[in-house]
Amino acid sequence: MSILEMKVPSPGESITEVEIATWLVKDGDYVEKDQPIAEVDSDKATLELPAEESGIITLKAEEGDLVEVGQVVCLIDRSGVKPTEGATEAPKAEAPKVEAPKTESPKQEAPKPASYAAGTPSPAAKKVLDEKGIEASSVQGTGRDSRITKDDAVNAVPSFGAASGTSGSREMTTTKLSMLRRKVASRLVSVKNETAMLTTFNEVDMSEIFRIRKAHKEAFIAKHGIGLGFMSFFTKAVTRALQLYPDVNASIDGDYKINYDFADISIAVSGPKGLMVPVLRNAENMSFRGVESNIKTLADKVREGSISVDEMTGGTFTITNGGVFGSMLSTPIINPPQSAILGMHNILQRPVAINGQVEIRPMMYLAMSYDHRIIDGKESVGFLVAVKEAIDNPLEFLLNGDEIKGLEL
Repeated sequence: MSILEMKVPSPGESITEVEIATWLVKDGDYVEKDQPIAEVDSDKATLELPAEESGIITLKAEEGDLVEVGQVVCLIDRSGVKPTEGATEAPKAEAPKVEAPKTESPKQEAPKPASYAAGTPSPAAKKVLDEKGIEASSVQGTGRDSRITKDDAVNAVPSFGAASGTSGSREMTTTKLSMLRRKVASRLVSVKNETAMLTTFNEVDMSEIFRIRKAHKEAFIAKHGIGLGFMSFFTKAVTRALQLYPDVNASIDGDYKINYDFADISIAVSGPKGLMVPVLRNAENMSFRGVESNIKTLADKVREGSISVDEMTGGTFTITNGGVFGSMLSTPIINPPQSAILGMHNILQRPVAINGQVEIRPMMYLAMSYDHRIIDGKESVGFLVAVKEAIDNPLEFLLNGDEIKGLEL
């Protein structure tokens, strides 16, 4: 037989082991080359494992097993024959039915009533327990053979679970966290313990962005084949602010500070496997079309489960948008080894004072969490103010005074 040993490939630099999350095939199945046969969890992402050849598969690891990179997880018999499509088993001929000779069963005496099992309520007791919403199993019977009497039912006190008078399910389900979720949990705790994290807040007026999008959204789609969203404005505002406040675009490595002359922006995207943070490389050089196109491509990969570890590695600053889920305000947690993160929130029509007059404007709260070990209050507040002025006045700060040229229309 021609047997291929399938080994765990390296999903990315620094990853030495993965967890078999789900087998997508069964032992003995015929698999096609490049067919996804398993989902594996690393500490950074959930990835699909494709079959390297066609043939009959033999599994060598169980779901939930931790396997090292390079370890054999299955065998593929390349000499295995693919089942013929539409083939069905030949119908089995039915054996002629032969009636068994009738025999008269011996008459038996009616059984004597058996004693009730311990904990069985009497009919009257059962009625009382049902009215109270109490399970019979939670009551100690005092009758014969520990049978529950009416007095037992009357004196029974509902437990906390039945205090509402209902008899709903009280079952619990225990599910093992994926390797990715365990790693995320560990990182979040370490960030809280190992950084001097503070959060500063501000608010932005989205009126001008609303106006620009309404005026040019159709032309933008016609020219670039993609919609003009909010994220491109915020990404451009962030890359501008990072150039003004370079310490926000830095990280700590032991006793050293590392400053980056590029802006790799991590964009938090919610997918079937949880929150992922694909990275826009050199976002400072991207146009509005470039930002929107790259975000869409990466977000689609996250939702399809095809995002690679390399596409989520690195990043010098993160933007997360809790507003899409309805969040009004939050304190986002830093994505290590980065030193800061910007949290966007939902947009609400609120009364604000404009030139001494009260007007209703679409407002959004912004929150920036930062590592105070490397970023001082002056830089953090200044950075967020720079983001605010760019969002409040995108024509001047993001479009160079010309909407048509700025959006490349």
